[in-house]
Amino acid sequence: MHKLTRATLAFNGLGRCLIADKHLSAIKITSRGLVSAEHGDDSGKNDVYDVIISGGGMVGSAMACSLGMDPNLEGRKILLLEAGNKKVMDKVPENYSIRVSSISPGSATILSGIGAWEHITKMRCKPYKKMQVWDACSDALITFDKENLQDEMAYIVENDIIVAALTKQLDSLSDNVQVKYRSKVVKYAWPLPHQAADAIPWVKVTLASGETVQTKLLIGADGPNSMVRRELGIPTVKWNYDQSAVVAVLHLSELSDTESSLVWSTSHRLAEELLELDEESFVDAINSAFVSLALTIKVLTAGSLFRGALSVIMPSAGSPRQLPPSVAGIGPKTRVMFPLGIGHASEYIRHRVALVGDAAHRVHPLAGQGANLGFGDVACLTQLVSQAAFDGKDLGAMQHLLQYETERQRHNLPMMAAIDLMKRLYSTNAAPAVLLRTFGLQATNMLPALKEQIVAFASK
Repeated sequence: MHKLTRATLAFNGLGRCLIADKHLSAIKITSRGLVSAEHGDDSGKNDVYDVIISGGGMVGSAMACSLGMDPNLEGRKILLLEAGNKKVMDKVPENYSIRVSSISPGSATILSGIGAWEHITKMRCKPYKKMQVWDACSDALITFDKENLQDEMAYIVENDIIVAALTKQLDSLSDNVQVKYRSKVVKYAWPLPHQAADAIPWVKVTLASGETVQTKLLIGADGPNSMVRRELGIPTVKWNYDQSAVVAVLHLSELSDTESSLVWSTSHRLAEELLELDEESFVDAINSAFVSLALTIKVLTAGSLFRGALSVIMPSAGSPRQLPPSVAGIGPKTRVMFPLGIGHASEYIRHRVALVGDAAHRVHPLAGQGANLGFGDVACLTQLVSQAAFDGKDLGAMQHLLQYETERQRHNLPMMAAIDLMKRLYSTNAAPAVLLRTFGLQATNMLPALKEQIVAFASK
């Protein structure tokens, strides 16, 4: 069986690119008599749940699995609201999906702990142990790898397979977690920390079907356009990059694993043009971008001299250049584009509410960290909610929710800032910026200890 690898290309249409070639049915009736709304059941009308997760997908489904498997939450009522259909995968599709994630070892451990990783490895994933990043404007490069080549840096997994694995695991947790598919939320009503006796004490959720449910803790996992965040009025710091990403599945001609996932960051105009090209012209455009080395000889010379000087100090720290792969073709119907941007909620929590995943933070796909940040949110919030349950505390109380916000912002913000800086540094051909990134790449590549710390941080 072929495995999926990934090549990531950030390109702005002027010959600048950053490449990372990574060789890359109904729910059962529960013991509490609850039935999935997949069949339109409304027996849960006005039920009060301990936790409701609004939004499925990778992060929301992982959140439901994580809470449902926690021993301290046994017997608690947990509900997952998924606006879409149930995603069942009876067999692995022959064609690869265009949307993939780079799953860090830390995220793989989280998915393993909730029983989903076993399903993923039985379906399709590709570990990789080495990543090389180079600059088409100079001869600078940096290589990340595991020193003993025994441990994986990360795994490339199709998003559909992750969701299918989590859905399969949720089926096995039907006694602890209820899932309502095709359940669109139309309204939230929020409790106040200190309120009149006749006011609602819980978060009230109204569905498009007319059904209403209440919860002691609402977890918003409803993506970058989160209705939970918007209805709460939580400010979001965000901006668009004036770029779009073109994603596709590539057939490579030189590697043993011939399937690769491409993310090409470019201008909106060029992205639209790339979608309109026929397959042969699109492949030519990719190959041209991979081998493009268009900038001044002075920059190339300066970069070579700098690396040569560093090699004298640290002669064993250099890395052989990995040539870009040759693309032979693309998968069927696999080209789409989506706008790129960054966003961060100023608050992850409110009284009886917590945000996870893209509802709390959105990053550029350049470093492949979006899903990993979300799974980190899941692990952190589960731990704190579990401790609150063990201590007999209110699950929606601000004390442990504030701790969740503090811990995750301390981790997420530095990662987001680094990704944003990298994106901006590689979006210009101005000579000072090219020299800066050239020297930065080459200096970092000569410092194994620094590279190990970068990999360790990204692997959490």
